[in-house]
Amino acid sequence: MNASRILEHPAALTNQIRRIAYQAGEITLDYFDNSGLIDSTAKSDGSPVTIADQQAEDYIISELTKITPDIPIIGEECFAAGHRPDLSTSEYYWLVDALDGTKEFISGSGEYTVNIALIHNGDPIIGVVYAPFLGELYAGNPETGAIRQLVDDKSERRIETRPIPSKGITVVSSKSHGSAEKLNEFLEQFKVEKIIKKGSSLKICAIAAGKADLYPRFGPTCEWDTAAGDAVLRAAGGGLTDTEGFPLRYTAQDPKLLNPEFIAWSGDLIMAHQEALQNEAL
Repeated sequence: MNASRILEHPAALTNQIRRIAYQAGEITLDYFDNSGLIDSTAKSDGSPVTIADQQAEDYIISELTKITPDIPIIGEECFAAGHRPDLSTSEYYWLVDALDGTKEFISGSGEYTVNIALIHNGDPIIGVVYAPFLGELYAGNPETGAIRQLVDDKSERRIETRPIPSKGITVVSSKSHGSAEKLNEFLEQFKVEKIIKKGSSLKICAIAAGKADLYPRFGPTCEWDTAAGDAVLRAAGGGLTDTEGFPLRYTAQDPKLLNPEFIAWSGDLIMAHQEALQNEAL
């Protein structure tokens, strides 16, 4: 199947991306130590990076180029090194974070992920998120919906966001980022049962899988941090919005590819919240 035709078959393309994400995850596991790493280097912006990032991204870019040679690719490590592809003539591009949650990786936490997303005119239409140490893979596209796969026993199931729990919502928050003050202020408008902390894109995937309902992020993130999880969440019935309620867009226009502050929502919760805002405006 040639590159142009495979774009017409999102389910088949998603399966290929799942394979690539899995193999990239195996590369990261070669360097992972759950007792923690001490021999990491740093990017120019001061954030930690290991050779695992670079080798996994090299593999992903090589494989994506074989499948879709005409589609540009933005990878976090290449972008940090100054490689920015021209997107002006392409409706599509790949957005890759080969190791999301580098701080979790270095600390010895298994809550890091491989993120691969296909962007079409600013919207994430295919997303794969793989947590190699945990053996969990999430994937989504508009044609076939979203799935969660447990790699070890090869079990797979469809996932959807859940109805709003009567006893209160479950909120996910970052282990190491974000503003606690802003989070607490924002949550005053909701009935909250509990707050759980997770690393990397697993926060977004928890909502897609119906294990949580809300993830407000008040702090800096980049487009490659969220695009794959956003695609999975959209396929599961939810989505990410900015603080004004508009869906996140992935245009690669910001010089650092920064996202605005955002909220990840279950489908029912975002509908209820938007309805409440409309009623307040009347």
